[in-house]
Amino acid sequence: MTARLTSGELRSHQWYGTDGLRSFSHRARTRQLGYLPEEHLGKPVIAILNTWSDINPCHVHLRDRAQAVKRGVWQAGGFPLEFPVSTLSETFQKPTPMLYRNMLAMETEELLRSYPVDGAVLLGGCDKSTPALLMGAASVDLPAVFVPAGPMLPGHWRNEVLGSGTDMWKYWDDKRAGLIGDCEMAELENGLARSPGHCMTMGTASTLTAAAEALGVTVPGASSIPAVDSGHDRMAAQSGLRIVELVWQQLTLSKILTADAYEDAVATVLALGGSTNAVIHLIAMAGRSGVKLTLDDFDRVARTVPVLANLRPGGKYLMEDFHFAGGLPGFLARLTDVLHLDRPTVSHTSMREQLDGALVHDADVIRERDNPLADEGGVAVLRGNLCPDGAVIKHIAAEPHLLRHTGPAVVFDDYREMQRTINDPALGLTADHVLVLRNAGPKGGPGMPEYGMLPIPDYLLRQGVRDMVRISDARMSGTSYGACVLHIAPESYVGGPLALVRTGDAITLDVGARLLHLDVSEEELTRRRDAWEPPPNRYGRGYGALYQDQITQADTGCDFAFLARQGDVPDPYAG
Repeated sequence: MTARLTSGELRSHQWYGTDGLRSFSHRARTRQLGYLPEEHLGKPVIAILNTWSDINPCHVHLRDRAQAVKRGVWQAGGFPLEFPVSTLSETFQKPTPMLYRNMLAMETEELLRSYPVDGAVLLGGCDKSTPALLMGAASVDLPAVFVPAGPMLPGHWRNEVLGSGTDMWKYWDDKRAGLIGDCEMAELENGLARSPGHCMTMGTASTLTAAAEALGVTVPGASSIPAVDSGHDRMAAQSGLRIVELVWQQLTLSKILTADAYEDAVATVLALGGSTNAVIHLIAMAGRSGVKLTLDDFDRVARTVPVLANLRPGGKYLMEDFHFAGGLPGFLARLTDVLHLDRPTVSHTSMREQLDGALVHDADVIRERDNPLADEGGVAVLRGNLCPDGAVIKHIAAEPHLLRHTGPAVVFDDYREMQRTINDPALGLTADHVLVLRNAGPKGGPGMPEYGMLPIPDYLLRQGVRDMVRISDARMSGTSYGACVLHIAPESYVGGPLALVRTGDAITLDVGARLLHLDVSEEELTRRRDAWEPPPNRYGRGYGALYQDQITQADTGCDFAFLARQGDVPDPYAG
């Protein structure tokens, strides 16, 4: 067991505790901030990294939650300092916040490394903020606790309960099919998102915050507490209390984020029927922790766990139902046979101890093992000549008859072209066609936007068609649904096989066989490959140029190559 730190061994002591000129200056400037010596000297300095902003509805309440964290830090004898960091708003940021995930990870790492910080509390929850904060913090390897933003309240429209994202797609298709009109849409606009907080379906936000709890970096039950519940405030204060003790114990993230922890997070995501985006993010997070996680690991684990969470978009309920049914502690109590229970968490000496006494209160929301929503995990990894480095599909959210399908391709070279032409009857689209979108991957998007749930033509919607096989190198929202094959690697923009598909080519999808195949001879593909020319770079300067130079492919997590590699980074000299 690691010995407890003394005040003279705190990292912040280098800034504040020596006799040199620099320490004198640091203390003087802290007086300038209005703090007394006894408020901070000899105490753990805790950075509160806050992704709040006025244009991020998922995080708009985090300004208040930061105060609760501070309250907890003060009570535990620490010294809290709040730092504003980049806010990644899935709703508003274009072309996609995925373009900026690594920027927030860089900011997190360098901020924690360069300031007099002994530990950190990370406030986030909207899709990309959870992995970004944890990637950066893992790279520094200080003690850290993650505070999830929490799901918003359920939506309501007339007598229906709405799920953000999922019901947006559903009713938008109803409008395009002529089933509802502008008046209904105006009502839906006011009822879909009723409070601060991230999506309350098992979309990417809830999937990633659940993964964080499964990893052991939140206090128990944190990931499902509704954003506006008073319990969320208490959880934030508890996190502030806990981080101070973690500093004294020297319980750094590397002791929490182990290979066993990541495998448990994978099992959790798959058993939740969670977002396909978690595949990319967990691979990137594991890489920052020095753990090799691959698509094959996801496929292997998927065959060992059933889907037990009856949550939209693959099921019936919403996150508030899940929370009161037992939350993640109750859910994980159903999976103890596949979890590594003897690893530490930020709150307990072991996950076994953390789950002791956890109960499920509604067996329809959190299913029994003998009554699963699906027999295998909710994401399948595909291979084949169209995706030699892999692709993924959330098959539990697709119409079953499409999980084994062969049809002719209709190819769109970019998303705007698809938007302009998808409803053109001249395309002659039928329910059997396979819609193919390319140049939407990490480099081609740029940033791998959530374009993967390609729209079904209006005239097919009016005929009652609600799902088609759709293939792309893009991602899709975790709140989306349908037979959408995503994350094709390598992407078309760098010359992957998707770049060689032509309209009319037959494509076979067989989820049971984990196969995605372009039914074209190798000789013909070689001819097409020889004729292919790479597109010009999208960025001539700025962050975009750094992004296009360093971004890796989906199967390896879309991290920056210079950040993903292992290597020593010295602590700054503070004296």
